[in-house]
Amino acid sequence: MYRHDSKDQDNGAWKPVLQHRKGATKHKLLTDKIIADIDDGILPVHTQMPTHRDLAHALGISVQTVSLSYKEAERRGYLRGEVGRGTFVRSRVTERADSFMLDRDPSGSADLSIIRAVYTDAHERSARELMRALAETDNSSFMRPCRPIAGLDAHRAAAQVWLSRLSVKADPDRILITNGAAHGLFLAVASVIRPGEVVLTENLTDHGIIGLANVLGFTLRGLPTDHEGILPDAFEAACAVGDVSALVIVSTLGNPTSHVMGAERRRTIADIARRHGIFVIEDEVYKPMLRDPLPSMADLIPELGFFVTSFTKSVMTGLRLGYLVVPAHYSIRAASILRVTGWSATNVVAEMASRWVLDGTAETLLAVQRNEAEARQSIVSDVLAPFVAGSHPLSLCAWLSVPERWTEDGLVRALARKGVAITPSEPFVAGGERPAGGIRICLGGRLSHSALRSALETVRGTFEQLPPVFDVGSIV
Repeated sequence: MYRHDSKDQDNGAWKPVLQHRKGATKHKLLTDKIIADIDDGILPVHTQMPTHRDLAHALGISVQTVSLSYKEAERRGYLRGEVGRGTFVRSRVTERADSFMLDRDPSGSADLSIIRAVYTDAHERSARELMRALAETDNSSFMRPCRPIAGLDAHRAAAQVWLSRLSVKADPDRILITNGAAHGLFLAVASVIRPGEVVLTENLTDHGIIGLANVLGFTLRGLPTDHEGILPDAFEAACAVGDVSALVIVSTLGNPTSHVMGAERRRTIADIARRHGIFVIEDEVYKPMLRDPLPSMADLIPELGFFVTSFTKSVMTGLRLGYLVVPAHYSIRAASILRVTGWSATNVVAEMASRWVLDGTAETLLAVQRNEAEARQSIVSDVLAPFVAGSHPLSLCAWLSVPERWTEDGLVRALARKGVAITPSEPFVAGGERPAGGIRICLGGRLSHSALRSALETVRGTFEQLPPVFDVGSIV
């Protein structure tokens, strides 16, 4: 069950005063007041808003006006609606991310709060060798050009090689070189989604798509999931409503629960999307970690499927280079968005990735990642088995259930005081019904196995403790 340090606050008595402004509609005035009162702390995080009908009666306006204002505030990331419960003030990802998700000085602490690739001596040696090779060869082929926007021919050819290993067969004109997966995801979403449209995703999903909903102004709805990702029946029912434009999913080693969508589930999702004409955007940044092939939406439904991947989570964190595969009739549109948002990917990084793809270094370092992930997941299983709610031998994170007597935020604070940084569920909650909560721990970076085990033992020891009678961090 999802819990907070305190129960959701009931603010049914909230009755704002709407200051008339020339030319401003009642919908605009109420929306601005909701956002202002949230920003000013008058409506704290987790506060339950008045019902549409009660607020309409109190203000002497229509229920429809209240509904429009709530929907707009939800679209902009200030409110969340829960079926059967009501509307609540949500914690915005951009405001809380730096508390437990952004990279920080690792000295004196074990940072398990951010997913990153493992970095070993093999990575250091390979990087140095590559930089020496770049320094000793003619760089004009990739340092001089400023076109084409979608990527140099040689780099797109190397992308074809890498993508073929991920079960994606695409002509070069469907491939865009991007500055990482986040960049590719932005381009894909911006190519097909307009403000106000509805996008579906997992009810617990990567915070990147949640942030994009706030930036690009679309409505995000979370769908229930199991160990393979979104449930087909739930996807079918959501599509049948008729207002859905796209589905964004992390099909492989989903963040934060580490689910992997099997081949049959992927085909079922593709069939539903085809019948309803729904775009499917796959964020497959973790797919290179798998040893066995699985189909991609870009192949199953090439007219509707987008595929995004990169090297940052599988080969090397600093190799921020990604590939985006688009439907053929969206290649010009996606490239034009790339041009106006960054002109093109960085050619020198694309050259580095291409050389590693073609000479086998990327595959070698990928094997290191897989072996390290398996070793670190084995430590997780050894230390935290009773609490593991979601994991995979090749995942760089694990999803832990929260002991009944603890709250997520309480655990975050307690572990921070002991030098261990973790992430609660809130940054991963997509719009819609709130799923069960949990704690995410990440296993990459330069932590040695002994340091990781020590950090996980601290986590387990804290889980097994009784929480404080009151937590000073929760007193306002």
